[in-house]
Amino acid sequence: MLAGMARSLVVKVTAGTDSPERCAQAFTVAATAVASGVDVSLWLTGESAWFALPGRAAEFSLPHSAPLPDLLDAVLAGGRVTLCTQCAARREITEADVLKGVRIAGAAVFVEEALADGAQALVY
Repeated sequence: MLAGMARSLVVKVTAGTDSPERCAQAFTVAATAVASGVDVSLWLTGESAWFALPGRAAEFSLPHSAPLPDLLDAVLAGGRVTLCTQCAARREITEADVLKGVRIAGAAVFVEEALADGAQALVY
């Protein structure tokens, strides 16, 4: 891990296909941090909530960006991916619907992770 780097990174992505560059940036930062050995927690909120469902990341495309399924797989393999409880409920997404490894949790868990010692939170 690089000197001076946060021990954990909490990334909340609120954008999906409605703002593809912001969405891709969040996933890229999260996957890059995982590859760098950082403890990463990626939160899917708002329109990004759909990417918790099988096949949805494959529908996303942005020129000159790494494929979203690859970025998501990297975070799932080396970090945590959480779908916002309220965002899931608004979209009628349940735990039975989501990709293996995706958990559903609420604001209290996000706040706990974001305020942990050595944590850096980013919102996209």
